[in-house]
Amino acid sequence: TCVFCLTFQLACCCGTAACFLCCKCCPKIKQSTSTRFMYALYFILVTIICCIMMSTTVANEMKTHIPFYKEMCKGIQAGEMCEKLVGYSAVYKVCFGMACFFFLFFLFTIKINSSKSCRAYIHNGFWLIKLILLAAMCSGAFFIPDQDTFLNAWRYVGATGGFLFIAIQLILLVEFAHKWNKNWTAGANHKQMWNGLLALVTLILYSVAVAALVLMALFYTRSEGCMYNKVLIGVNGGLCLFVSLVAISPCVQNRQPHSGLLQSGVISCYVMYLTFSALSSKPPETILDENNQNITICVPEFSQGLHRDENLVTGLGTTILFGCILYSCLTSTTRASSEALKGIYATPETEVSSCCFLFSLSLQIFACFLSLLADAEERIEKRGGQTVIYDEKKGTVYSYAFFHFVFFLASLYVMMTVTHWF
Repeated sequence: TCVFCLTFQLACCCGTAACFLCCKCCPKIKQSTSTRFMYALYFILVTIICCIMMSTTVANEMKTHIPFYKEMCKGIQAGEMCEKLVGYSAVYKVCFGMACFFFLFFLFTIKINSSKSCRAYIHNGFWLIKLILLAAMCSGAFFIPDQDTFLNAWRYVGATGGFLFIAIQLILLVEFAHKWNKNWTAGANHKQMWNGLLALVTLILYSVAVAALVLMALFYTRSEGCMYNKVLIGVNGGLCLFVSLVAISPCVQNRQPHSGLLQSGVISCYVMYLTFSALSSKPPETILDENNQNITICVPEFSQGLHRDENLVTGLGTTILFGCILYSCLTSTTRASSEALKGIYATPETEVSSCCFLFSLSLQIFACFLSLLADAEERIEKRGGQTVIYDEKKGTVYSYAFFHFVFFLASLYVMMTVTHWF
């Protein structure tokens, strides 16, 4: 009997009842929200591991403090400096395992419309088994034969997937800004304060975008050379201006009255970050000075002693990435957002303005995460622990397959971002 009880308890830890083990002080949570949060937690955990693997400090510390380090690396055929366990190749392998994990669940959850199906139960539970499966996939990638061929092919798969993720992320950011603008515009019918806040936030977004454009032109260009950088900054800056003019054009306003500068401001800031990422990932150029000596140009002077500006890109990129991933995967993988990818915006006209949109994207994630916990009345069960709301009794509230597909592309985008795109 004791063995049976112990087995049952362990099964609960792996299943959908895991939330009941949480303490009573935790706020009530929806089953669908807890599921998406757990997958996001797995994703963030692997991403942090990838960032650690790319750190030269970690590699040096391992070499210094681990006994028989060189002998161990030779024994597992990882090279004298264990270059196959740290650095670029290690990140490619770990992200390969994570991408395979989410792609497997993408195929597994296609056309799930009921949360009562067997596949839905697997999607919403068995977290310990999934963690073991994810670890096994990430570790198994290190034993792929012919590593050189695999890495050369996989990097191009990563570049393609990263590009697709950026495209989807831009569309989801437009959806986020569209809801934001519509929410505050509805509030302006009752209080003019919302119009002022809308104008203030739009001004801040454009100020950030213009400041970023000026700083990149200052630090990444010079009078001679840097032609690629000049073209990239000029084209992207011009396209941001073009998008802003299109957003307020009469033809767009007639078709989509809630279109405005807020949406184009959000996209302009994101495009400036992508431009900065591209410029910092580009190999530096060298020219001969008056003394016939090679000098590096087209990179900021302050970054030449810090592995160029890779540390800044990784830190900023990881922060933005986590914010975008959490928003797109926790709030923008609903069916409404899936329809937004097709150009369908089904937000009700009778929205009430809320402070959910007062702050930046990171606070928006938290606020909308809380709003997910307080929807219409659902059946609530209590078993001595955290209150869990089963909000999918009548059907799934988000697309399981689309959710995992976004994470699959995000895994490839993380791989390319952390390794500075080749």
